[in-house]
Amino acid sequence: MIKSLYIKDYALIESITVEFGGGLNIITGETGAGKSILIDAMGLLLGERASSEIIRKGAEKSIVEGIFSIAGNKKVISLLKENEIDFGDELIVRREISLKGTNRCFLNDTPVNLNLIKDAGNLLVDLHGQHEHQSLLRTETHIEMLDEFGNYGTLLDEYESDYKEFTRQTGELKSLLEREKQIKEKKDFISFQLKEIDAVAPVEGEDESIESELKILENSEKLIQLANDAYNGLYDDEASAHDKLTHVQAKLVELARIDKSFEPFCGDLTGALGVIKETANFLRSYTDKVDLEPERLEEFRERLAFINMLKKKYGPALSTVIEYRNKINDEYQLAENFSLKIQELKTAIETQRQKCSVKAKQISAKRKEIAKQIKKEIEVSLKQLGISEPNFLVKIDNEDSDGGEFYLDVDGRKIKSTLSGIDKIEFYVSTNPGEDAKPLIKVASGGEVSRIMLSLKSVLAKNEHLPLLIFDEIDTGVSGKVARKVGMALKDLASYHQIISITHLPQIAALAGHHYAVEKKKSGDRVVSSIRKLSETERLEEVAKLLSGENVTEAALGSARELIEGNAGV
Repeated sequence: MIKSLYIKDYALIESITVEFGGGLNIITGETGAGKSILIDAMGLLLGERASSEIIRKGAEKSIVEGIFSIAGNKKVISLLKENEIDFGDELIVRREISLKGTNRCFLNDTPVNLNLIKDAGNLLVDLHGQHEHQSLLRTETHIEMLDEFGNYGTLLDEYESDYKEFTRQTGELKSLLEREKQIKEKKDFISFQLKEIDAVAPVEGEDESIESELKILENSEKLIQLANDAYNGLYDDEASAHDKLTHVQAKLVELARIDKSFEPFCGDLTGALGVIKETANFLRSYTDKVDLEPERLEEFRERLAFINMLKKKYGPALSTVIEYRNKINDEYQLAENFSLKIQELKTAIETQRQKCSVKAKQISAKRKEIAKQIKKEIEVSLKQLGISEPNFLVKIDNEDSDGGEFYLDVDGRKIKSTLSGIDKIEFYVSTNPGEDAKPLIKVASGGEVSRIMLSLKSVLAKNEHLPLLIFDEIDTGVSGKVARKVGMALKDLASYHQIISITHLPQIAALAGHHYAVEKKKSGDRVVSSIRKLSETERLEEVAKLLSGENVTEAALGSARELIEGNAGV
């Protein structure tokens, strides 16, 4: 739902901030006061294009900003995650239209392109009126609405999972067939590379181990000499460190017999002598282990040379060489068994195609049942809204495959398919007797469209997840009892969605959960449009104005009170 709307320097609007509530929000005001400007500004937040002509005279840019609650809106959250936009429980949508032509779009203060604003708008708002931002006028939404109305979600999920596997397998087969010639041509070359790598048979980390060994072998004489010198100095020479410390230790022992303060130092020297002995033992055993064999040194050098050659050709790292070897080995095995692999994949595809075909047929049958129910309910609703002889149709068609691979076999027919099944669905309607039903996008404009949309929403949109529906002058051409029915339909729909509706009719305005008035006043030598939320007293007067005009009479106030209080428990 939308929590607040901020508009600055847009047409007749200097600066307004309006906070909307849940349920039914009604906007009223005199003709020309600026209600349509408000809706046009809202359209910017939904990705509609704008001209610099809308910028208020004397201003450099127009700003429109909406704050939406998106807690629990999985589709919007997924869109934000995909585009790496930080978010919390709110989404701030902002448009700036500049005289310089540097129009900018933001989602949560992150600059984005207009298409992303439009994608977010499609998931947040459905605006009905003199605009094209209407989910029901986008035929691609009809199948989704029909399916949401039906009770076969588990079957749809199973089909979608099967179909994804079907398309994955089909794509894999297509890729293999495209690579067939290339793979076969590369077979001899791959075989040569495999033999070259396998002749060396490198092991992960082997090059580092050899380099470490070589460093020791190439310096073996020096290592032995240094180790012997160190051993002699510590332990074996006549004046070795061990002998000198032993002599000093004896003196300290004598001193300690006289003065016990020397005792700790005796212990320290005993430890030092132990370290010298341990080091001397290591040095003596180390010289015994150092290899002076030139054959072994040459063997390591030759092995490292082979490994470095492989790294140069297939590396740069030895791990990369091994990864490459495994990759080309898979390609070689595929080339060796290509026909078998192709046949196995074709068999798997046909098995998966049959699974999808069975489920697609079941889904199509359920859609036809649901279509009859929707037709009946929507025609009843349209009659209640003043369209006396409506004819509503849910057209369900499918197309024969044109040879593409993504067809399903249903009752012997090869039918085009998608992730939604084999059906193409579009809503048709006729509002006058004797006329053929036409696609929704071709029906009459203005209030009639809005009433058709309201009827459809009343039946279908209870299952739809758009948080906000906006109806612009849904009451055009409506009066009396029908007006109240339109209002009641809005009120009922508002228990499922947040509704913002512009109206001229007191019967509808009296049902408001939140009532706003748009006003046009002179400010200096300029005309300014503004909007404010009405108190209960102001709301009563506004409904009375809708009943009697600017001169509000006691009778009009009484009638307005009856309308409002009569709807209090509705």
